[in-house]
Amino acid sequence: MLDTNDIGKVFDPITASVEKGRLSRFAKAIGENNPIYLDDATAKNAGYDDLPVPPTFLFCLKMDVPEPFENYEKLGVSLLKLLHANQSFEYFNAAVAGDVLTFSSVVEDIYAKKGGALEFLIEKTKVVNQKNVHIADLVTTLVIRNEIT
Repeated sequence: MLDTNDIGKVFDPITASVEKGRLSRFAKAIGENNPIYLDDATAKNAGYDDLPVPPTFLFCLKMDVPEPFENYEKLGVSLLKLLHANQSFEYFNAAVAGDVLTFSSVVEDIYAKKGGALEFLIEKTKVVNQKNVHIADLVTTLVIRNEIT
């Protein structure tokens, strides 16, 4: 069972570099055919310094660490009972190829439903670039299934 005393817990920041080749492959993998995500000249003509990050790519970067679930395990979450229920993004500025992004996460809420059979962990992540410009906020909702006897 999760501990509501963990609400407000801050996780160690994660840093990731935005690589141009990976951006193009990601855009193609999700079926994104807007040329601003695939062509340097088009991106620059649209006002970007380089290829911009496609909308959901930030979540992939956040998970691109050696132990992506370590923070949840430290909270006592069993990965066998974990479900990624929702992901939302609020963008403030564009991230582009060449940026180095820092992801700072905090446990925003923990609550239970169905008599504790389902626990919800809400994590909010602030993303800033190497110039400390606020790029986006990500909100992740996880559901943990518990056996209630």
